Amino acid sequence: MTDAQETAAAISLRTTGGAPPDDDVTGVTPERDPVALLEPREGIPPVVADADALAEVVSAFARGSGPVAVDAERASGYRYGQRAYLVQLRRQGAGTALIDPVACPDLSALGRALDDTEWVLHAATQDLPCLREIGMLPTSLFDTELAGRLAGFPRVGLGAMVENVLGYVLEKGHSAVDWSTRPLPEPWLRYAALDVELLVDLRDALEKELERQGKLDWARQEFAAIAAAPPPPPRKDPWRRTSGMHKIRRRRQMAVVRELWETRDRIARRRDVSPGKVLGDAAIVEAALALPANARALGALPGFGGRTGRGRLEQWQEAVDRARALPEAELPQPGQTVTGPPPPRAWADKDPVAAARLSAARAAVSRLAEELAMPAENLIAPDTVRRVCWEPPAVVTAESVGAALTAHGARAWQVEQVTPLLVTALHTAAEE
Repeated sequence: MTDAQETAAAISLRTTGGAPPDDDVTGVTPERDPVALLEPREGIPPVVADADALAEVVSAFARGSGPVAVDAERASGYRYGQRAYLVQLRRQGAGTALIDPVACPDLSALGRALDDTEWVLHAATQDLPCLREIGMLPTSLFDTELAGRLAGFPRVGLGAMVENVLGYVLEKGHSAVDWSTRPLPEPWLRYAALDVELLVDLRDALEKELERQGKLDWARQEFAAIAAAPPPPPRKDPWRRTSGMHKIRRRRQMAVVRELWETRDRIARRRDVSPGKVLGDAAIVEAALALPANARALGALPGFGGRTGRGRLEQWQEAVDRARALPEAELPQPGQTVTGPPPPRAWADKDPVAAARLSAARAAVSRLAEELAMPAENLIAPDTVRRVCWEPPAVVTAESVGAALTAHGARAWQVEQVTPLLVTALHTAAEE
C-alpha cells in the first residue's frame, strides 16, 4: 500500500460525511458551529470601470504578495456565449478588487502583472475560457475544487468546501443571476467579493491536507496540466447536441434540426441573448419530427405558439423549408465521425475480448480509487481507459501500457498508479 493509500484509508470514514479530513490541519473543530460570513473584511470595494481605476488595481496587485484569488461571473442562460461580466480578485497587500470587464475589456496588463503569481481558482476550467478572452491567463494555478476531489471530500462546491474546511458559511443566493445587469446591485457585489474572501485560506488548508495524504505532487501535476492546456477547438456540428436529438431518426429531420439551430444561433448572437430564450430545443425537435408544410402548421406545434410573432414564425418556417428542399446528397449523415472506440454498450457484440478487458480495467480502477478516497474519473479519465482497452499495445508490458497512457494525456502520477492495474486487466482478459 502506498503512502497515499494509507493516509486516505485513515481518513475515509471522516470524509464520507463531508467533514474536513483533519481538524487540526484545517482549523475546524467538530464542536464548532459554522460562522456566517456576511461582509468582506474591508467592505465592498467599488467596481473598477475605467482605465485610471484599473491602472491603480494593476499597480496594487503587482505590489501584493502570495497567491491571488481569482473568480469570474458569467451570465449563462441570459446572454450569448460565456463571456465574463465581473472579475473578482484578492491578494495579500492589495485587498479585493471587483472589475467590470464590459467597461474594461482588456485586462492583459493585470494578467502580466500577475504572470509569476500562483492563481487560486475554484473549478478553474469553468473560468479560464472567459478570463482568456479578456487577456488573463495564469502560468501557475491551484484549483480548490480539484484539490477537494483529490483529497477525498464528497462535496466540493465552494460553499461546502469553505464550510467544511474553514468553518464559514458563504451566501449562496446570487450564483445564477444575470451578471450582465448594470449597475450590479450591492447584494450581488457583496456575494462576489465574498467568493474570493477566503479562497487563499482554503488553498492553504487543502495544500496541507494533500501533503498529509501524500497527494500534493499529484495535485501539482493536475494544476500544471490545466494551466498548460490550449483552448479547446471549436466543436464540430454543435447542432447535434440539441436536447432530444435521440428522437430524430431520418436525415431530412436532422436537416431541419440543423437549419433551425443555425438560424436560432444567428439570432441569439445578434441579439446577445441565450439561444434558449430565442427558441427552445424541444421546439426544434418537434418541428423536425413534424416537418410542417407552412407557418400555420408550424405555429400549432409546441414551442411555436403563444407570443411567437408572425414574422418570426415565417423565419422559422423558412428554415424548415430550406431543409425540406435539400437534395438527398446534401442531407447530414446520421452520425459524426468517431475517432475513438465505439460506445462501451456495443463492445460485447463488436469485440467480446475488448469488452472483457474494459470490464476488468474498470473494476480495478474503481477499487483503487476507493482506496485512495477520490473519484475514479480523477484517478484516470474513463476515455483513456476505454482507448487503451480497445486498442492495447501489441505486447502488454508496464512500459508499453505506461507509454499508451501518456500518449492519451495521463499525468505521470496517474501512469504510476494505473499502469499495474491495466497490465493485469489486459493479461487476465487475454487468458480467459
